[in-house]
Amino acid sequence: MTLRITNTLTGESEPFEPQDPDNVLLYYCGLTVSDPPHLGHARSWVHVDVMHRWLEYLGYDVRHVENFTDVNEKIAARVGEDDLGESEAEVARTYIDRTISDMGSLNLLRAEVYPRVSEHVPEIIELVETLIEKGYAYESNGSVYFDVTQFEEYGKLSNQNLEEIEEQGEPDERSEKRHPADFALWKAGGVDPDAIKEHRHEGVAGEPPEGLTWDSPWEEGRPGWHIECSAMSMTHLGETLDIHVGGRDLVFPHHENEIAQSEAATDHQFANYWLHCELFQMDDEKMSSSLGNFVTVSDAVDAWGTNALRTFLTAGSYNSKQLYSDETIAEARERWDRLERAYETAVGAVDSPDAKTKAEDDELRNAVESARDEFMAAMNDDFNTRKAQSALLEVATAINRHVDAVAETEHGAFDYRGLRRAVETLEELGSVLGLSFDGETTGSAELAGDVVELVLDVREEERDRGNYERADELRDELEALGVEVQDTDDGATYRLETDE
Repeated sequence: MTLRITNTLTGESEPFEPQDPDNVLLYYCGLTVSDPPHLGHARSWVHVDVMHRWLEYLGYDVRHVENFTDVNEKIAARVGEDDLGESEAEVARTYIDRTISDMGSLNLLRAEVYPRVSEHVPEIIELVETLIEKGYAYESNGSVYFDVTQFEEYGKLSNQNLEEIEEQGEPDERSEKRHPADFALWKAGGVDPDAIKEHRHEGVAGEPPEGLTWDSPWEEGRPGWHIECSAMSMTHLGETLDIHVGGRDLVFPHHENEIAQSEAATDHQFANYWLHCELFQMDDEKMSSSLGNFVTVSDAVDAWGTNALRTFLTAGSYNSKQLYSDETIAEARERWDRLERAYETAVGAVDSPDAKTKAEDDELRNAVESARDEFMAAMNDDFNTRKAQSALLEVATAINRHVDAVAETEHGAFDYRGLRRAVETLEELGSVLGLSFDGETTGSAELAGDVVELVLDVREEERDRGNYERADELRDELEALGVEVQDTDDGATYRLETDE
């Protein structure tokens, strides 16, 4: 069965056909690191992770890129709060460190790269220059704006007519723009003090920081929000992506503007498939840092564990709304308990003296194969994790039914091959959903090696910048989690306490 994807760009379910039959270019609009990651972020992360896993299961080599937005007025607004840092860059590094740890606790596969905006300012400036040269952008008072009237297909993702689109950007931009819907590619000067005050928490004293700025051909300033993702994705994945994923709330203006500026610059389609994760609801509102109605990833993992949390987050498909409540969490924990108990029951039975090579239970074997087919059909149907999870639960039911039936028979025997297939199925297909049956995966001493390496990459960047104290802190934090770090002439190596 061919994988089919619901493409926001067309509104249709389409067969997935990557540009290269062996490789998939996957980009996800990552986190603006201005607050601790919460379950709303985790929901999108987990679903993108499942997409990554399923594409690899189908045999593709997945090039997965996910950015960190480390230049933003919300980040600058956190300067001076709770020892987060004394500059925009320090606050961003603090939250990136925290985010990496939370990603590890969720058992996420590592992306190929995690680009930062601050690393890609030269590429951003070059892209803006191209848009000016081609007549799609103009300079005004040291800032640069994209002229939406010059891009004929503007509005094609969000299905809006230009005449119906409201003004974009801050009020102070109105006098600088030719059209109200034009959006900033480069903003002269530092962060607007009013914007920082708007996002500052109560009780924080001191003058608002100016934030990071860079020299440019126009005036010293900062990149616009939308141009950042275009520059980062094209730097690492080229001019055309296979799949671009993001939150439903980013369709307009962020993704609409990404399409316009990218396609205007390259004359190529920016992304062939657009997938949007629906919002995570809490008390009839989306879960949001700005609204203050959120549960942090670290608190959720500590409370429920990785497997139960991933069971909860994959109980609904990526493009369906999901409600957070005590009841929905309890239901997910019960489902994970059913899967885990069935797995342990099957392992115990298949390894027991009562497991016989000639014993056959057609009902068990047929149920497992049927569940495998249902799982694969579900995942090929637009990554339908809800139905895929139900298929795993059918395997659990089949295991329990077989073991109970044998227990009721005086001289019964377990179907060794049938149970072995059931165990392998839970392990193999459960891993597609990121579930681990060989012990709880957490962010402590069982951190995945690839995430440890990502932390070491950040540590090396700190050392290169001369921030040796922060590099030492990262090493100490890893060692506190059970990761022994050793510096060698060829770079840092590590050993987990659980390593043999």
